[in-house]
Amino acid sequence: MPYTPFGSLIPEILALEVFAVVGASRDPAKYGHRVYVTLKQSGYRVYAVNPSADTVDGDPAYPMLVNLPETPQCIVSVVPPDVTAQAARDAGRLGVGYMWMQPGSDSTEAVNTAHAASLRTVYGGPCIMVAVRTQKARNHSR
Repeated sequence: MPYTPFGSLIPEILALEVFAVVGASRDPAKYGHRVYVTLKQSGYRVYAVNPSADTVDGDPAYPMLVNLPETPQCIVSVVPPDVTAQAARDAGRLGVGYMWMQPGSDSTEAVNTAHAASLRTVYGGPCIMVAVRTQKARNHSR
């Protein structure tokens, strides 16, 4: 199944190494910034995608997925649903395997677009920051 609400894809995605945050923000108060920093501080290689930013958290920002120096394994969408749908199309063309639609970024069109692009997708549910922190807590308690 190419996508799922919640479920088994979460640990699979969290085991990946390279992410791109579509909608990464320069503003520390915005979720796009917080998602980017959480992934970065958790040891993932993460790229910021924002056509309006030169940098995010001191790192280069890229206007589009196609401009990234490498193809991410997963894109995290922190943008409105119509932009999420376009990001899914772009990710599919680049051969990205996974997509995480943050709460509020998904829609029927975005999910269907991700499915058509063969992206294994988490949508309609958890915030990736919560999932990352939960995994870290579990790993730390072992």
